[in-house]
Amino acid sequence: MEGDEEEDYMSDLFLKQDVRPGLPMARRVKEAIQKEEKQKEANEKNRQKSIKEEEKERRDLVLKSALGNENKGFALLQKMGYKSGQALGKSGEGIVEPIPLNIKTGRSGLGHEELKKRKAEEKLENYRQKLHMRKQANEQAADEFRIRFKTKQEERKMEGDLRKSQRACQQLDRQKDIDVPKETWFWIEPEEEDKKDEENKEDECTSSDLSVSEKLHILTAYLREEHFYCIWCGTTYEDSEDLSSNCPGDSAADHD
Repeated sequence: MEGDEEEDYMSDLFLKQDVRPGLPMARRVKEAIQKEEKQKEANEKNRQKSIKEEEKERRDLVLKSALGNENKGFALLQKMGYKSGQALGKSGEGIVEPIPLNIKTGRSGLGHEELKKRKAEEKLENYRQKLHMRKQANEQAADEFRIRFKTKQEERKMEGDLRKSQRACQQLDRQKDIDVPKETWFWIEPEEEDKKDEENKEDECTSSDLSVSEKLHILTAYLREEHFYCIWCGTTYEDSEDLSSNCPGDSAADHD
């Protein structure tokens, strides 16, 4: 009667059982697993198949079976000398197996797959064009930055050359006892000079509304004509003939 009694899962005997993988499990646990597996198999067998599944099974069964004499096409081939497993064609270079069927199971219309493929290709091409345009925009922005940076460097260099010319002009003019410059911007104004009224300042700005390059060109020409001095050579010549014969030119590019 003891064998008919249910096992006590809290007893020391049950807890001390070795349940490592690969060793026999407890009888009731094993029976429960087997019962569950049998129930799954029964449910799978009793499950009613869908129409598509039944059609696919019948189609696969027919395609796997070889053609027999009851098939009219196969019978005609046999009358013409064809044997099962032989390649088609006069010299036997044709196909051996029939052309496989490509059965459409979806509900979309004919040509839908081609349309979807074409749209995917167009989307990919548009993405590539966007990447190319973005790359061109980045390259153009980088070129514009380099041009602006180079222009700023050239402007700073011109401003330095202009200040250098203004200091030379002020020094040479005073050596000739010239107390007032020909143009107000020919000399560098003292930083601590008494400031004029705001109206006079505005008039002065409008009268000398010239770019740095224009001022530099005018001032270098004045230094050459009036003082026979070349800002690029840093030399004062004896006269205009000495200047023209010994000075390469009247610009920085001529002295490079």
